[in-house]
Formats: sequence, structure tokens, C-alpha cells
Amino acid sequence: MPVAAAYLRYPKVRALLPRTRLAYVHLQNLLTDAQRDRAARVYGYVVIWLPDQLLVLYMEEGEVVNATATADGRRWRALPISEALGKVPSAAEYGEICFHEADDEQLAAMFASHVLPEIAWPPELPPANTQALLGNLMATMFDGLLEIVDDDGVNYVVFQHGLPLRGYFAEDPLASDAMTQVRALLDSAFRRGGTARRWDVPPALVNQAAPALIAAYRDLMGSVVQHLADRGANGAFSVAEHARQMLIRQHPALEKFSLSLPNQRDPVVDTPALSAALAAWLQETLFHVHLPGGETPERLIAELARGRRHLFQAAGLFDALPWTIPW
Repeated sequence: MPVAAAYLRYPKVRALLPRTRLAYVHLQNLLTDAQRDRAARVYGYVVIWLPDQLLVLYMEEGEVVNATATADGRRWRALPISEALGKVPSAAEYGEICFHEADDEQLAAMFASHVLPEIAWPPELPPANTQALLGNLMATMFDGLLEIVDDDGVNYVVFQHGLPLRGYFAEDPLASDAMTQVRALLDSAFRRGGTARRWDVPPALVNQAAPALIAAYRDLMGSVVQHLADRGANGAFSVAEHARQMLIRQHPALEKFSLSLPNQRDPVVDTPALSAALAAWLQETLFHVHLPGGETPERLIAELARGRRHLFQAAGLFDALPWTIPW
């Protein structure tokens, strides 16, 4: 792994699992501990250093809610949770892992710095100049996030009206005053070739739809189409596939829901958007398929979704449908 990624360190409230060899850790047990122990329902992140990339898993109340990855420590991308977990070998000879508790605002800052475009500094701003940088933030009454990378430590400072409000630091702060700490960090970073980047106020961390929900939606849609075909609805598969293709622009998650391609990657999508996509797909399909005699969309969905109706209800699927499902 490139040096830039191999030694990255992020702020933490406490180390629940200090950096250790991946071979010593049962990842599945670590990520599902919250199901067995209420004390494990924490906010934090898991960092996994693999030979070819670095993974970050974002945790809320002990559950994985999002994931990002990088090969070089500079260019990041969001990953489906299932794909991120699938990249970790079950018997890893190489790699390291840590699990740190962190504030939810810090998690939002980390994710934003990985996937959102940064705000460029003015071209006239002198490079690597602490006084000029802070002067610009004050003069523009900057509200947002400042990331300072110093000696592989990643630090986040929240600014309001051009002044530092609070910070999350990779090392214990050397000063109690926020401005003094930020000045010291910037001076140190600029001396050692570090960086300072900024973003607008980060939005709350997006929670991806759980892999189990994505799998359940795949199964539901496949069951609906197969049921229609078995009952004599000619062209059910082609109608459903045409509807999916037509809806992809409005609901990009449906690109990963082909009925004919096996083993597709999961989409990176939150639960409300995914449920809206599936509801639109069901609606479009059932409106254009000639239903068998006596069959209605409401009865069909009730029959095929009954076993997982609580999962689908919690995800908002039934609220997004134009029919009232008769349970």
C-alpha cells in the first residue's frame, strides 16, 4: 500500500480495538457485537489496511452504515457495504485493523472529505501560509469544515463565521484555545508538506440501505415477475425489464437490479431512495402487465411480501406504493 494511505490516523474518542493484525480479529463478530451487547452500540469507525487499499467502515449504534475506500490515501470513493466487506479476506495473512469510537459529527466530516468536492482556495492566496489562510477564512466569514493533514494525522476543524468552533484532532491538543491549536497544526503541517482543505458544512452521514434489505428487494421483485409468468402473464419479464430501464434515470439504484444478470454489485443508496425506486418499479410493472383473472396488485404484493412485511414497512416501501396492501 502507498505510504500516504498506510499510516493515516484519524481522531478518536477512545480506541475500542487498537491497530492490530487483521489475522487476529474475527471481523464478522466485531461488526455484529452490538446485536449481543448493548455496550457495543457506539458511533465510530473501523479502518482496515489491506495490501492494495484502505477501507473505512462507518458505524452508528454498532451497525455499519456506510463505507469508503482508497488505494493511495488521496482519491476516495464510496463503496456498497456488501462490496467493502467482501474485499476483506476471511483468512487474511496480511492487513491491519482498528476500531475507534468517534463523534457523529466527525464521522460526517470524514465521509464528506472522502466523497464531496472540496472548496478551492483563492488563486491569489499565498501557498502554505498560516496567517494568510486564517485571514481568508475570517474575512469571508467561512462556515464549514477545515481538514488539516499533518504527519499522516488527519484533523478536522469546524468553522463558524470565520473562527474555529470545535475540532477533532488525531493527537491530543497542545492548547486549550481552538485558534491556537489550529495555528500550531497549520504551521506544523506546512513545514512537513501537509495539506489544508475545506468544505461546506458537512451533511449528516448518509446511511446506506442495509445489504439484507437490498437482497430482500431483489428477491421480492424476482418473485413478483416469476409469479406473474407462472400464472400466464405473457411478457412479464420483458415488461419489468423495460420498466426498470425506463426508470433508471430517475432512480439510479435500479441499474443494479437487472433480472437477467446474476451476482450484481449492490448500489450505493440510502433506504428512502431505494424504497422509492422499488415502489416505482413495482407500480410501472403491475400497471403494464395483464394480470391473471382475479389478481390485483394489492393481493399480489400482500401474498409475496407477507413474510418480510415488517422489514418492508420499516423501509417505507408500502407508503411509497399507490395501493393499500390488505394484510
